[in-house]
Amino acid sequence: MVSFLIWLVGVICCIWCIKDLWAKPKVDKVVKLVLTVALLCFSWVGFAVYYFLLKDRL
Repeated sequence: MVSFLIWLVGVICCIWCIKDLWAKPKVDKVVKLVLTVALLCFSWVGFAVYYFLLKDRL
């Protein structure tokens, strides 16, 4: 049960990051697509990398 909740929170965070990423008009669509796939594949790690390193740089 706890592992399911951790997974669910990770998916919700990734969806939030993807929504935030696709709202940025300056970023190329190919970069958005690659980052979307990476976020979905690496749920928590992708969220941390996007939120702490890439969010302000894109």
